[in-house]
Amino acid sequence: MEFKHISVLLEEVLENLNIKEEGIYVDCTLGGAGHSSEILKKLNSEGLLIGIDQDTEALSFAKKKLEQFENVKYIHSNFHDIKEVLDRIGIEKVDGILMDLGVSSYQLDKAERGFSYMKDAPLDMRMNSEDTRTAYDVVNEYSKAELMRILREYGEEKFTPRIADRICRYRETKPIESTLELAEIVSQAIPKKFQKNGHPAKKTFQAIRIEVNKELEILNKAIEDSIDMLNDGGRIAIITFHSLEDRIVKTVFNRLSNPCTCPSDFPICACGKTASIKLVSRKPIEPSELEKSENSRSKSAKLRVAEKISSN
Repeated sequence: MEFKHISVLLEEVLENLNIKEEGIYVDCTLGGAGHSSEILKKLNSEGLLIGIDQDTEALSFAKKKLEQFENVKYIHSNFHDIKEVLDRIGIEKVDGILMDLGVSSYQLDKAERGFSYMKDAPLDMRMNSEDTRTAYDVVNEYSKAELMRILREYGEEKFTPRIADRICRYRETKPIESTLELAEIVSQAIPKKFQKNGHPAKKTFQAIRIEVNKELEILNKAIEDSIDMLNDGGRIAIITFHSLEDRIVKTVFNRLSNPCTCPSDFPICACGKTASIKLVSRKPIEPSELEKSENSRSKSAKLRVAEKISSN
């Protein structure tokens, strides 16, 4: 299968990264390299793009897609380790960082990766195939309380108790082994009258995927470390696809752009905490209606951008 991923908010990302020809840029989630290929077109021979991805298949595809460019470094890692990655290749600071937190069309559509509730496959959902924990482990080994926690926190699923209970009762007979098997169990747990808006297993699959890959646990640190690695005036652009991620990005950006902890009635700041970033846009940037109509997976996307400010 071709590695296919339509780049969301492409023009908006390029515009807001404020790309310099000789700059150093990091694509933390290289994926299908759609954003990266356009960033590279704006760089001269002195510029550099560093592409990070934990998916070896994504890296292999990106190398082929970007083979015409010589100023690219490919890193198999998680963006959680951005400081270590940049230190390892001798980069002290960069001019821009992009994180696209969406699951690629390739990962969703390739049945054997186990991300989709529409195609039968073993329960996997690992973004990094070298990791050991899979969706099978979460579904079959987590306690009812643990399942309820991830369904509630990561899926915001209002039928959490019913779904967790049905999963636990089903696996008493046999392990839950496939995506369609799990999707059917979830469907049976949700009353039919509440199954009108999308597939009933969507939130459950999202929650399990986030748990398998520890997506939210690493995000806070990844954002703060990324901002530390920016030159003054450098920008970080983050695309999210669900409210949990967007809430984390918004919270971190707000805290770093307004870190003062003094009471509101203090005439001047006494805590001494200074902002490290300024918000490029206070509200998230969303896809145009045209983009939403042409790419249904862009409908929930939000882009937030911040700029590093001088520490002096």
